[in-house]
Amino acid sequence: MEDILRPIYQERASQTNTLGVLMIKKRQNDIPATDTFDTILLILVKEAESPVFVKHYTYNEKKAALFMVTDQQLNEWLLLGTNKKIFDWLYNGMVIFDRNEYVSNIKTELKEFPFNGRKLKMGLEFAKLIRRYMDGKAFFENDHYLDAYNHVVHSLHHLARLAIIENGFHPEVTVWQQVKQIEPEIIKLYEELVSSQESLDKRLGLLFLASEFLINSKMKSGINHLVDVLAGKDYWSINEIMNHEELELYSVDLGMLLEYLIDKNIIEVVTKETKGHGVFHRYYKLRKKIS
Repeated sequence: MEDILRPIYQERASQTNTLGVLMIKKRQNDIPATDTFDTILLILVKEAESPVFVKHYTYNEKKAALFMVTDQQLNEWLLLGTNKKIFDWLYNGMVIFDRNEYVSNIKTELKEFPFNGRKLKMGLEFAKLIRRYMDGKAFFENDHYLDAYNHVVHSLHHLARLAIIENGFHPEVTVWQQVKQIEPEIIKLYEELVSSQESLDKRLGLLFLASEFLINSKMKSGINHLVDVLAGKDYWSINEIMNHEELELYSVDLGMLLEYLIDKNIIEVVTKETKGHGVFHRYYKLRKKIS
């Protein structure tokens, strides 16, 4: 298959817009990494009409996929973790072309995982964790156990990802295998949830109690990024928070995170009078710096 694809990637490599080319071959029984394809050809470019362009090929009962991805899209995936396979591709892919060590520098940065990038990623994961945990608890308290179960599984997944990032690694496709080596107590919670012989409501009740402790233990690292930003002003409107260049990445999870931190006495609500009688503007102030 590599011989068949060679003219394709050689043509791409000759273009000045191309930054790097990697080939990823399917490892035995490792379907998730290549989406069942025998070969993935990853073309990294400076810019393109579309951030992601995909082509599929077939030859002698083999199949390959070409992904052309812009530098901006790649950085977004790496920052937000929205494409988990990209880490596997960059870690394990064979570098065929590398303009000015572009791919090499990315691989080095992934390995070193700079602390500022980790802080932001931990913040995003903690926000997702709180959203899932709080929504799951609300469903549980209203006896919607299956919906609560769904949210709890997702919250544990975000907790696992947070633990991996906190320890200086990028979460990959095999998150549970990673966290098993780093914080086995998280995977024990997951196994108790899915494998226990107790009734579902009892399993959920016990898990909410146990996970509360783990969430609290992750709070300091999880809100570090948010606290650093909020410390820049005395108080903030919700619009200022949601439209801040870095905080807008938290998206729909930001409001729930703020309410959670108000309950934890980390953020204080400040009210300002409006023209309407008895109606106040609501602002948010960092109550104390987390050291």
